[in-house]
Amino acid sequence: MNAYTAEFFGTMLLILLGDGVVASVLLKDSKSENAGWLTIVLGWGLAVTLAIYAVGNISGAHLNPAVTLAFAMSGDFPSNQVLGYILAQFAGAIVGATLVWLHFLPHWSRTTDASTKLGVFCNAPAIRNTFANLVSEVIATAVLVLALMFLGTNEFTQGIKPVVVGLLIISVGLSLGGTTGFAINPARDLGPRIAHFILPIHGKGNSDWGYAWIPVVGPVAGGLLGAFVFKVFF
Repeated sequence: MNAYTAEFFGTMLLILLGDGVVASVLLKDSKSENAGWLTIVLGWGLAVTLAIYAVGNISGAHLNPAVTLAFAMSGDFPSNQVLGYILAQFAGAIVGATLVWLHFLPHWSRTTDASTKLGVFCNAPAIRNTFANLVSEVIATAVLVLALMFLGTNEFTQGIKPVVVGLLIISVGLSLGGTTGFAINPARDLGPRIAHFILPIHGKGNSDWGYAWIPVVGPVAGGLLGAFVFKVFF
C-alpha cells in the first residue's frame, strides 16, 4: 500500500466510524438513539485512533487536508505530495460516508427531519453566525495542529501515540466542539456533504451549501495559523 492509498483508506475508516457514531445517536430507531454529545465525541476520538493505527506507519495518517497543508508549510512534509494526499482524503471521506448511508439504510426513511439526516454527514452550527462560526473552526483547528506539533517533540512508548491523538480529538470536541460540531477537517465535512448531495437518501432535503465553505476555510486557516505559531514561538 502506498501513502496515497493509505490516506484514502484511513480517511474512509475515519468517516465510516465517525459519521457512524453520529448516525447511531441521531437516526430514528437506532439502539443508541439520543445517546448524546459525549458518545459522539468519544466515537470520533476512537475513530481517529483506529485510523492512525491502520495507516500511520505508511502515510503518517494525516487524514485531514488542514494537517497536510500545515505540515507542508512548516517544512515537515514534501510539497509535491500535498495534492495527492488531499485528493485521497476527500475520496476516502466520500466513500466512508457512502458506507454509513448503506449501513443505516432502513433508518433514513424512519427519520423525518431533514436537518438531522444532514447532521449525520456534515457539520452545522449551534447558532448560525458566519463570523463566529468561522472563528470557532479557526481556533479549534489551530489548537489541533499546535498539539500535534507539540506531540512530535515528545517521546512516546511505541504504539501509544495514536491513543494520545485520539484523546486530543476528544479534548477538542468536549472543550471547543459545542459551537460548530468541530469539523477541524475540510475532508471530514465536505466529503460527506458531497455524498449527501449525490446519494438517494430518503427525504434528505438540501445539503446546506451556504454553510459549506466555513468547515473548509476555517480549518485550513486554523491549521496554517497553528503551524505558524509553533514555528515562530516554539
